Amino acid sequence: MGRFVIFWMCTFPCWAHAQVNLSGMVQHNAAPAAFANVVLLNTAGKVEQGALTQENGSFRLAVKSGRYTVRISYVGLAPWERTLQLEKDTSLGIVTLKEQEGRLREVVITGGRKLVEQQPDRLIFNVENSIAAVGGNALNALGAAPGVLVQHNVISMLGKGASRVMINGRMIELTGEDLAAYLSSISAADIKNIEIITNPPARYDAAGAGGLININLKKGAANAWKNTTVLSYDQNAYAFYSLRNSFLYQRNKLRLAASIGGKTGYLKTREELKTYYVKGLWQLGIDGKEKQENLNGSVAVDYDFTDNISAGVQYAGQHNNPDRSDVATIAIHDEAGSVASYLINRGQNDIGNTSHTLNAHLIAKLDTQGRRFSFDLDRFVYRSGIDNQFAASSYSSEMAFLLTGQMARNVSEQHIYNTSATVDFDYPMKAFRLNYGAKLSFITSKSGGDYYNTISGRPVWEQERSNRFDYREYNQAAYASGSKTFNAHISLQLGLRLEHTTTEGHSPPKPGWYVNSYLKLFPSLSFSYKMNDDHGWVLNYGRRITRPGFRDLNPYRSYLNSKSYSEGNPFLQPALNDNLEVAYTYKGKFRTNAFLHITSNGFGVIFKADRATNTQTVIRENYYKEYAFGIGENYTGNITPWWESSNDLYLLSSRTWFHGIDAVPLNGEQLYFNTVNAFSLSRATKLQVDFLYSSPFKKGLYEIGYRMRFNIGIKHSMLNNRLQLAAFVNDVFNTAYLKDYNSVVNSIRQEYSQNNSSRYFRLSLTYQFGNSNLDIRKRSGGNDEERKRAD
Repeated sequence: MGRFVIFWMCTFPCWAHAQVNLSGMVQHNAAPAAFANVVLLNTAGKVEQGALTQENGSFRLAVKSGRYTVRISYVGLAPWERTLQLEKDTSLGIVTLKEQEGRLREVVITGGRKLVEQQPDRLIFNVENSIAAVGGNALNALGAAPGVLVQHNVISMLGKGASRVMINGRMIELTGEDLAAYLSSISAADIKNIEIITNPPARYDAAGAGGLININLKKGAANAWKNTTVLSYDQNAYAFYSLRNSFLYQRNKLRLAASIGGKTGYLKTREELKTYYVKGLWQLGIDGKEKQENLNGSVAVDYDFTDNISAGVQYAGQHNNPDRSDVATIAIHDEAGSVASYLINRGQNDIGNTSHTLNAHLIAKLDTQGRRFSFDLDRFVYRSGIDNQFAASSYSSEMAFLLTGQMARNVSEQHIYNTSATVDFDYPMKAFRLNYGAKLSFITSKSGGDYYNTISGRPVWEQERSNRFDYREYNQAAYASGSKTFNAHISLQLGLRLEHTTTEGHSPPKPGWYVNSYLKLFPSLSFSYKMNDDHGWVLNYGRRITRPGFRDLNPYRSYLNSKSYSEGNPFLQPALNDNLEVAYTYKGKFRTNAFLHITSNGFGVIFKADRATNTQTVIRENYYKEYAFGIGENYTGNITPWWESSNDLYLLSSRTWFHGIDAVPLNGEQLYFNTVNAFSLSRATKLQVDFLYSSPFKKGLYEIGYRMRFNIGIKHSMLNNRLQLAAFVNDVFNTAYLKDYNSVVNSIRQEYSQNNSSRYFRLSLTYQFGNSNLDIRKRSGGNDEERKRAD
């Protein structure tokens, strides 16, 4: 790591001027006060230097020696000031901000963080303030976050592709429906906020074309305990119930968080696929009923051994049974367009998945200058199994039974194991702030499936349709970043991450392993210029990598029904993504953003149809290069004292080039508008009204129809804010689902749509109680930053 230090010192020789440094830590209620304003005023009362505190509450300013007034402020808290003579490096230690004296109780209740906060490299969506997330889960909360799209089990950022998801700064090694199932087990009541990081710094993993989404869970208040119980009822075509209890405790050196929850009921699913064969249209419709059965729990314990050393362990586990029964009806048309026959597939899927997440961590403050060391050891285990039994019968155009052509049982399973270790150093220096570290990660995935033909009445195993796939991935990373605040106007951060990845795949009884090894550099840059209090500019650049998911690499054919199957590709290569973003902010409320997103060696899902057998297949290929770009405007602020609004308006476009497939790339423009509005009807009652519109657009292989969503919700607080009743209707007009998802491959057009209960009504009841007056021993300080650290 010493080489990284030398590298940064050589790269920024202009930082090495001899200066006097002022440092310290800012906190409120024993928790770090991130992004507080710290300014130095000279004897004339003018700003000489300024900065925002880091996520751990630390700050560092460099100025010439002299007499200054230090002013530290944060919205809603009383400012802190001190005049001092700076002749040498000085530390203020821990500065504690207190509540403004004389604040009315009703202001305390209705005030707080904004629904959406803007930072130079990220947006922060405060889930606690969103009625749309009350009573829901993490997947619902992500769907309500600005600029985040959750559709067809893919979580992505607007115009930038799929994103990776972290919990408390730790990467979740799941994608697609596995990730969706995992996030559905986390209650929105346990989430403090969601960070939407478009250009992650070097300390974060390089995975994820669309940046990173970090879900921060709640922590307890200092020297207090709180218990929260949430009961919710969701109604679509069917209904399901959820119950969750969370307990937070913090006293002296000990912090404890525990929760348990579950849900039961059903959800309606609907899919449609039209395939235009030469001899006539095949029109597929799938109606399903999916069980919502889940049990989950978590516990986290942290302990401060000294004022400078703390350690802890965290565990989270869940078991999910989304069993599904469905009926797939294919209307087979002749060349004249009339229905010639029907093929009806009746299926029963017994599905189960279980996950276990374990983390152990150590945090050590090395001195009072903000130098810090952290070590994390993580273990993640995920197991899933599917038992799919189906029978396909043919009927005449008058629905007279003809024959049962296929009966089968398809049993598959997947086990994923991930172990990682991370070391990280925060090392403020006189000239600049240095962060460096390393990470080792080992992933193994074992999956397989057995196909049994049951048309004879007894199961007959078919080897050619059965499969085993073993996968191993080794990733070693080293990273460093340096940041410098030159003055009150200019700051710069540069980062470099080096990752070496080796993957191995084996599909017995086929001989040999599919081996791939690559070494990649991932630079990042963030430059900000604050012209004055009203005007500011930010320039961000970063390189990312998108690695194929485990299911994408598995060559096994998973049969969806008798005429449709999905298979992976073990030869998929990772895609590289370059992101350039320029943003202008005005008065902290308006943000104009322009971006360019370049994808090289892109891969994705391709819907293909076999002319000879009339079979639909879902495959994965590296097949494109893409330039995606856009410009947008965001306004976040209070229109009136009782009306808070966050609005996004974007114009997006793309240019794509294909290779290796028989298809013509589609290029077009997209208009996107989203508005989230919170109204304080009274001290106890809040109303939220959301509206989203996305125009039809063409991008790459696909043509995608419009989306429009109108949500409305209301929340009322009672019993001194301990009891909350909320009602919410999602997608009132049922127009937000995936529709007109069209592609043309091998001259065959396919049109797909999916609606898994986009419109639903939720009623939730939340009850909180606790004690904020625990008997405590006074001590000089503590460390409560564990879960705010990054990987």
